Amino acid sequence: MMQKLAVVTALAVSLAACSGTGPKQTGGALLGGVGGAVAGAQFGQGTGKLAAVAAGTLLGALIGSEVGLSLDKADQMAMARTTQSTLETAPVGTSSTWRNPDSGHHGTVTPTSTYQNSSGQYCREFSQTVNIGGRSEEAYGTACRQPDGTWQVVN
Repeated sequence: MMQKLAVVTALAVSLAACSGTGPKQTGGALLGGVGGAVAGAQFGQGTGKLAAVAAGTLLGALIGSEVGLSLDKADQMAMARTTQSTLETAPVGTSSTWRNPDSGHHGTVTPTSTYQNSSGQYCREFSQTVNIGGRSEEAYGTACRQPDGTWQVVN
């Protein structure tokens, strides 16, 4: 189930980015859309593309939870930036944190292993924790480095 949630997120994040500034729950509902991290990688260029893929990777495990529905765009972007940076540079077991000073929401991303898959891609398993209003959610995923340098969720 976690695998499907992670894969369907990036397109929904991209669609949410195109929507107005409606309630956070509207954005959360869009996260249930279909398309996945692969589709998210098809939108935007540069940092916009990075953000779509990273947010999809991170938010996939949070879809449907109240915590996931409570994340606003600034939370998502802070989490996305931290995740891309962490997956690219942090040693296994080293946590990186993000915090949105406006909402007070925060979280961590921790790579738990690194390996090379049968296609030669470097992949990292990671855990993420998101804290909102005293509630904490933890999720796990795997992302592989793409030729353009982005990390894309594979499960």
